[in-house]
Amino acid sequence: MEVEALLEALMAPGGASLQVEDAGGEPLPVLVKDHRPGEELQLDISAIREIAGTLQRGQPFRLLGRSHGKLVRTSTLTMQSCQDDEGRLVCRSDYPRSLEVLQRRETFRAQLRLGMEVGAILRNTEAGGRSIQGDLKDLSLEGCRLELPLSASGLLGEGAVPQEVELCFPDGTRYVISRASLRHRNADMVRRVVQAGFRFEQAGAEQERKLWYFVRAIEQEAARHVEGADASRQPSPLFLASVTASPTIGRRNMCRYATPMAKRLSRVADYLDAQILELHQGGEVSSVQLSRHADLLLLLHEEDREALLFATHCLHEETRLVRHCVSVAVHLLDLLQEVSPPHELCKAVVASAMLHDLGKALLPADLWELAAPSTDDKQRMREHVDILQPRMRHCHWLASAVHTSVVQRINERLDGNGYPQGLGGETLGELERAAAVVDVVDAMRRDRADRPAWRLQEVISHLLTHPDAFDARWVRRYFQRFGRYPIGSLVRFSSDTLGWVQGLDDSGAVARVQLTDTIGPPTEEMGKVIQGDVSQRLGEVVEEVVVNG
Repeated sequence: MEVEALLEALMAPGGASLQVEDAGGEPLPVLVKDHRPGEELQLDISAIREIAGTLQRGQPFRLLGRSHGKLVRTSTLTMQSCQDDEGRLVCRSDYPRSLEVLQRRETFRAQLRLGMEVGAILRNTEAGGRSIQGDLKDLSLEGCRLELPLSASGLLGEGAVPQEVELCFPDGTRYVISRASLRHRNADMVRRVVQAGFRFEQAGAEQERKLWYFVRAIEQEAARHVEGADASRQPSPLFLASVTASPTIGRRNMCRYATPMAKRLSRVADYLDAQILELHQGGEVSSVQLSRHADLLLLLHEEDREALLFATHCLHEETRLVRHCVSVAVHLLDLLQEVSPPHELCKAVVASAMLHDLGKALLPADLWELAAPSTDDKQRMREHVDILQPRMRHCHWLASAVHTSVVQRINERLDGNGYPQGLGGETLGELERAAAVVDVVDAMRRDRADRPAWRLQEVISHLLTHPDAFDARWVRRYFQRFGRYPIGSLVRFSSDTLGWVQGLDDSGAVARVQLTDTIGPPTEEMGKVIQGDVSQRLGEVVEEVVVNG
């Protein structure tokens, strides 16, 4: 009876994994469709069809999952038969005679999935009450893991003094763990964060009861965020945002942005950063989260395209990969507005552009820091397109033609010297040609390990002198749409004044700038805004100033 009860919990979408019994067997997603107590299990292995042959040849496997606060594993099973059931691959296996408990309630960790946000405040009560905000990543009765900004390193390095951790849930619920000692930390210099693990001390019965409630609530909410989960499943009350709740607590709440639009756009950047982490941990692209953030970006563009274009230059706290993907999505969307595409096409284009380079995060990080990559290195870099494809299998709403054009073919060239397929000529449609121009313009205007950033004029001249690789029509359209000094450019005027371009007139001339005294990314400390006849007040623009990024 206990085995049956535990198996019932594994039948929820995302509740079970299948692990083939061999030297390198990794847990694979599987759905426990049904079970006949004492006789057989029915497993839906549609997501992992490639191993059907292996299982049918008698290769043993186990099922793993979380049930009733335990991490459990079945005894060794074998597949008896497989058949197609209305497009799903359903197999039957023998029934497990026992379940092994691998992890008990006390040490069970509930992990927050993509789309779940719980803020945390870390305080050093013996160092003048210093505090810093971060994000909760997982929680157990014994401890938690937080993601904190790099600035937390000093607070974490102040000896073995116990810290105070306050958890802040979306509904406004707050709970303080008064004594938590640092057990480990790991700095991620690319993302500029610190992952820190804490162990709770002197936990009484009341704290254990409260933490177990939080752990179960996180698990309940996490089940809703699994691809293929029941859409009717009710959210955990802790994750229902309250209108009376205090302002958002979290690592990004510590960030300062140059404009209100940049702060709103940071939500898209935050999603991409979290999605990259999910991919690193073996996860897939979240169809729901991708849809939501594509809608958000479309909304921001409809509200104020100029403010959004400028905001793409204000995300300097983000990784280079995230900044590039956000910028390509915004600029490709804006460029296509001249042909008035339908809303659904715009959404598919935006979503595809947001993802187009995420496969690079699945390759070794040092590969992208090589100042002189070899031929083999360059070939390895090109694998990022194919690596991403299997991770997008749940994005059924995304139009396949748009996905093919923007994700798979954005690096193809008219002369056939692109990748991954070496397509060229008439094989490449209008969307592929437009996307390639937007992608390469943005990439060349950013510094890279093997070369510095280029000015826009240099990039446009380069593309126009290579009509065999880039469609000259789309290069000219890009120039006409965004101007000689596009929004987001730092320019120097004949008066020797520096200013960030924030608006253009109908002829493409600079019509609004915000003054600055420094050559660096836009910040809150920029000067006043000059609007109207800018040239009469500041003189003519004499050059674009390159800002590394």
